[in-house]
Amino acid sequence: MKTSIATVSISGNLREKLEAIAAAGFDGIEIFEQDFIADPGSPRDVGNMVRDHGLDITLFQPFRDFEGLPEPLRAKAFDRAERKFDVMQDLGTDLVLICSSLHPQALGGIDRAAGDLHELGERAAKRGLRVGYEALAWGRHVNDHRDAWEIVRRADHPSIGLIVDSFHTLGRGIDPDTIRRIPGDRIFFVQLADAPQIDMDLLYWSRHFRNMPGEGDLDVTGFMRAVLATGYTGPVSLEIFNDQFRGGNTRSLARDGYRSLVALLDDVRRAEPTVPVALPEMPARVTTHGVSFIEFASQGDEAQALDTLLTSLGFTRTGQHRNKSVALWQQGDIRIVVNSETTGHAGHSWNARGTTVCDIGLRVASASDTIARATQLGAEPFSQPLGPGEIDIPAIRGLSGSVLHFIDDQTGLGKVWEIEFDATQPPPGAGLTHIDHLAQTMSYDDMLSWTLFYTSLLDMQKSPMVDVIDPDGLVRSQVVEAPGGALRITLNGADSHRTLAGSFLADSFGGSVQHVALATDDIFATLDRLSARGFEPLPISPNYYDDLAARFDFPEGLIDKMRAANVLYDQDDAGAFFQCYSRAFAGGLFFEIVQRGTGYQGFGAPNAPFRIAAQKRLRGARGLPRR
Repeated sequence: MKTSIATVSISGNLREKLEAIAAAGFDGIEIFEQDFIADPGSPRDVGNMVRDHGLDITLFQPFRDFEGLPEPLRAKAFDRAERKFDVMQDLGTDLVLICSSLHPQALGGIDRAAGDLHELGERAAKRGLRVGYEALAWGRHVNDHRDAWEIVRRADHPSIGLIVDSFHTLGRGIDPDTIRRIPGDRIFFVQLADAPQIDMDLLYWSRHFRNMPGEGDLDVTGFMRAVLATGYTGPVSLEIFNDQFRGGNTRSLARDGYRSLVALLDDVRRAEPTVPVALPEMPARVTTHGVSFIEFASQGDEAQALDTLLTSLGFTRTGQHRNKSVALWQQGDIRIVVNSETTGHAGHSWNARGTTVCDIGLRVASASDTIARATQLGAEPFSQPLGPGEIDIPAIRGLSGSVLHFIDDQTGLGKVWEIEFDATQPPPGAGLTHIDHLAQTMSYDDMLSWTLFYTSLLDMQKSPMVDVIDPDGLVRSQVVEAPGGALRITLNGADSHRTLAGSFLADSFGGSVQHVALATDDIFATLDRLSARGFEPLPISPNYYDDLAARFDFPEGLIDKMRAANVLYDQDDAGAFFQCYSRAFAGGLFFEIVQRGTGYQGFGAPNAPFRIAAQKRLRGARGLPRR
């Protein structure tokens, strides 16, 4: 089974696209006519260039407005087809896509369309070519793959087959299981695209909002299960039209496309074990048990300031690395590592960004399975030289060049703290128990990519995207979460440097983690202890509490406690949520302290505008500590 992608799916000129597609691991391409025409090479030169990259041309497209035309338009359509056949033979491909007609003079009728396709099949067969017919979701007379199949069936020619596209089926709400009734050898080609569920014109939705499988809301897995259940063994290809992708990074888009396709086919193989999926076996999505550690790169005065902040948050410095300038701070099940090395990954991260989260350690069911799956999904492995007695912990590159390490207990990786650190047991602390969630900030254009990264690698689900209102713009936020909340990551996409998230990206030169949320069972008792240690919370406007009292019914005295401690509040049908923030440090990083009621699933999103406004007020009054 060949993996393929339409050249229209990613940015760049044809030559840039070919390099990126080949590097990503695809077997072939659908060459779009526009990409071919824009290239200065002859059809034969372009075909050779494609093959020089180790790729096949799996499909040439599109050929439009062919079937059902009255004369003399019908004769002209056959002439156009012959010219396309000439080009195909020079390119070195044998399959062309014909999409159902939109021509205003096209006549309806299944037998009429079948007759035209039969005659075209006769002409194609003389050249050793094939024709695939596809139902556009907005086709003039044919907009359903079931009608397209009936036309192909009645055409009754070995050179005429069906092309099915997940968007055209799922976008119209057609049951994909109806594909199971079609003989697999009569399906010539399969195209895949996902999309967010949006109520809008089908054509506009298709042309601007398609995305990679797993990035949207359509049941692409169900569609592909139905296709492969027919016995289909031909190419599986991505065809994506997306405004963001048109201006995106060519190599990243190709890599995302390959990752999405491999993950989808793996899902299908697990859901339908009898279907033919000719791809290498790989481990299933890996279960994660939470965050093992957060590592900051920090040096000099900023490292001292971070130490002071951690002390005020109730952390204790419990260990020192045996070989390196790396300190371990602990409280409850939280480990924070402060790496002051001037070389290696942490040293490079400090030089690029100042104090930054350079490494995240995740506790997983199997580190080896995580790396094996990540590698097959195209992730970039990470390693650096080991010192005496150090453990080789599997790792890959994460957001903005940061690193993700994977730790399990079954292979002894969890003993790294005993082996590499001269450490002592932490004292009770101030009541912080574990990491509730991490907040990663990125350009909005990168959000789909990183949602796909996490959900294709780990057993995590994505939430619907929400808008966070900043006084100076809009930030889009989406959560990826492991079952039971063992790991939660909020992905925040910034469009403008004027927003707090955007300014953090600019000031940190692309820092990955903007804040870390620490959980407690009793936020008020914890804050009392932290106050005694010198912790200074983010001051919240008194107006917030006046409004809060009008919206919720609180026990007597609770509003006063929240006001005095600068605690914010939210609730849903399942429970309550309290949150408090540290003041920003080192260019915009900050900590959050949360008390999550049983069943509460949110992150205090309604409070975000007030938190952001408070942070901007403090920033305007005092500025942020900078390098």
